[in-house]
Amino acid sequence: MHLARYTFATTITLANDVKLENVSRMLGHTSTRMTLHYAHIMNESLTQ
Repeated sequence: MHLARYTFATTITLANDVKLENVSRMLGHTSTRMTLHYAHIMNESLTQ
């Protein structure tokens, strides 16, 4: 389950420039703080 959420957040939404607030709502997060964790991982992988 966690892997599916991570994959959805990174490869499908954040990689396609979906706004962080929208990704947060889709994942059911009450705030964007947890979603920022996924965004941080995505940004690190892009710089490598």
